[in-house]
Amino acid sequence: MPASSDHQVQDHAHAEIGQAAAEGDLVAMMELSHANRLATLGYLAASVTHEMKQPIAAAVTNAMAGLRWLDRPRPDLDRARAAFDRIVRDGNRASNTLGRIRALIRKAPPRNDRLEINEAIREVIELTCGETMKNAVSVRTELADGLPLIEGDRVQLQQVALNLVINAVEAMSGVSKEARELLISTGTTEAGDVRVTVQDSGPGVDPDSVNRLFEAFYTTKPSGTGIGLAICRSIVEAHGGRLWAETNQPQGAVFQFTVPAQPESAS
Repeated sequence: MPASSDHQVQDHAHAEIGQAAAEGDLVAMMELSHANRLATLGYLAASVTHEMKQPIAAAVTNAMAGLRWLDRPRPDLDRARAAFDRIVRDGNRASNTLGRIRALIRKAPPRNDRLEINEAIREVIELTCGETMKNAVSVRTELADGLPLIEGDRVQLQQVALNLVINAVEAMSGVSKEARELLISTGTTEAGDVRVTVQDSGPGVDPDSVNRLFEAFYTTKPSGTGIGLAICRSIVEAHGGRLWAETNQPQGAVFQFTVPAQPESAS
C-alpha cells in the first residue's frame, strides 16, 4: 500500500476515534480499550510463554520422579504421592495463568464486582515477571494490609496496572541494568480512596508535558500509539477515580491512580 494511503487510513481512524469519544460512543471506546489490551499482551508474549513453561516443566519433572518412586523394588508411596501432589499444584498454577490471560483477551462488557486491589495487582506482577526478569528490572512491592474493598471491573483495572508496569519497563531500557528499579505499592489517600503507585528509575517525564501524556495519540515513544495512557485514564475516571503522573526523585517517574473504596468496607 502506498505511503499516502497509509496516512489516509491512519487519519481516518484517528478521526473516527475522536468522533466516537466526542459523542460518548461507549461501544467504540470499549473496542479501542480491547485493542490496546491485545497490543499490551502481544508485548508480553515472551512473559506469558515463560509463565506457562515453568509449571509445565515442573509437572513433567514431578511425574518422572513419581514414576521412579513407584518403579522401585519396594515402591515409596509417600514420596510418589508427594510428587503427584506437586503435579496437581503446578497444573492449577498453569490453569490460573491461562485464566488470567483469557480474562484479559476476551471482549466482555464491564462488570462491577467487589474486589481486593492487592490480589488484582499481584496477578499483574505475576503476569509481567518474565518481562521484568528479561529486562533485568528489580521489582519491589509495598502492598498495604487491610485495604478496603473497591467496586469495579477487575480486568479493566488490571489493564491499567499492566500498562503502567510495561511503560515503566520500557522507560528504564535506556538506563544501566544496575539502576533499573520498579516499585509497585498500594495504600489509601487522606480521602479514604484506594491508591496504586507504579514508580520507576528511568529518565523521568518532562514537567512541561506531563499532562499531555494522557492525551489521545500523544506519545514519547517512536513506536507508541498514544492510546494506552488515554484509555487508562478513561477507565480510572469511569470508576470514579483519577490517574496522574509526577517526576520521581532522584530520577524516574511516578504514576498513580485512585479508586473510591466501597462505603461499607471503608467504614
